[in-house]
Amino acid sequence: MSTMAEVPSHAFHHPRDPVVGVLGAIGDTPLVGLRRYLLRPDIDVWAKLEAANPGGSAKDRPAARMLEAALEQGLINAETTVIESSSGNMGIGLAQACRYHGIGLICVVDVRAHETSLRTMRALGADVRVVSPSAADAGNLLAARLRLVAELIARTPNAFWPNQYANQANAAAHASGTMREIDEALGGAVDYVFVATSTTGTLRGCCDYVREHARTTKVVAVDSAGSALFGGCPGPRLLPGFGAGVETQLSVGVEFDRLERVSDLDCVVGCRRLAQREAILAGASSGGVVIVLERMADEMAPGTSCAVILPDRGTGYLETVYDDAWVTRTLGCKPDTLAGLVDGGLLESTCSIS
Repeated sequence: MSTMAEVPSHAFHHPRDPVVGVLGAIGDTPLVGLRRYLLRPDIDVWAKLEAANPGGSAKDRPAARMLEAALEQGLINAETTVIESSSGNMGIGLAQACRYHGIGLICVVDVRAHETSLRTMRALGADVRVVSPSAADAGNLLAARLRLVAELIARTPNAFWPNQYANQANAAAHASGTMREIDEALGGAVDYVFVATSTTGTLRGCCDYVREHARTTKVVAVDSAGSALFGGCPGPRLLPGFGAGVETQLSVGVEFDRLERVSDLDCVVGCRRLAQREAILAGASSGGVVIVLERMADEMAPGTSCAVILPDRGTGYLETVYDDAWVTRTLGCKPDTLAGLVDGGLLESTCSIS
C-alpha cells in the first residue's frame, strides 16, 4: 500500500475564480500523485500536468509572460509582427497569446514539428514557415531556424523577436508559476524535482526559485542524448521539443544538482509506462523524465518526495512515440521487444553528471 503523504486537496486540483480571457487560465495546473508508476510504495511521486494549460503545454506560461512584458515595456503594439523559432509548443503558446492581443506572428519551425502543432498554430492565425533539412548546417535544424528568424526580422517592418532562448521572462514564468505551485502545494517538502530541457527556461526558473527560497530541493536536469546543452555532443534527435542543437543563453551558468541524458527509446518506453500504469498520455520528454526518476530511485531514502514536470500531452506523438511501426522503423525496436521493455525490462543506463 502506498505511503504517499497526505497533501491539501488543492494539490490535485486548483479551483479557480472566474478569469477574463483565455490567458487568465494559464497556470495552476494539476499536481497529481503517481501511485503506480514507480512501483516503490515508500517514495512519493507527484506529476505536474502542464498539458492542462489552455494551449496544451508548459510553453503557454513563458509565451504569455514574454508577450505581456514586451507590451508593458512598449516594445510591441498592434502593428508589430512577432517572429520566433519553435519546435511546436512555444509556437502554439505564442499563437494563442498573439491572437488574443491582436498581434501578428510568424513562427519558424522545422520538419520535425508535428503536423498537429502546425495546424493548431495556423488555426490561431500564425504564419508558419518550415525549415527543411537542406537548410541546416550539419543537421543543426535549430541553427537553420534561427538564421531564418534573423532574415525575416531584417526584412519585416516593426518586427519583434521574443528570443525564448535568452529572455529572462521565460525563466521567470516558471519560477513564479510552475515551481512555486509545486512548492506551495507540497508545503516546501519536495526533495527532488525532475525537469526536461529545451530552451532551459523551465530548468532555470525552477533553480532560481529553489535558490531564492532557500529550499533543499535537488533539481535534476533531464536532457536528450544528442543535445548540445551543458557540454553535450550534438547528434541525431528524432523527437522535437527536447534538448537543443546549440547552447542557449538561458542554459549558460544555470546551477542544477544533476544532469541525466536519455535516448529516444528511453522516452518511448517512459511514455508508454505512463500510459499503461497511470493512464497519462504524455509527450516525449515526459517519458525521459520518468525514466530518470526510475533509475535514481534506488538512491532515494524511504519517505523521499519527488515532483516530475510533464510538459505536454501525447496527442502530437501518436504517429511516433505511440506508433509501433515508427518505433520499429526509426529506433530498430520491434513490438515484442518494446512490449517487454514497457512491462519492466531493463534499458541501457544513461550517463549522469552530478
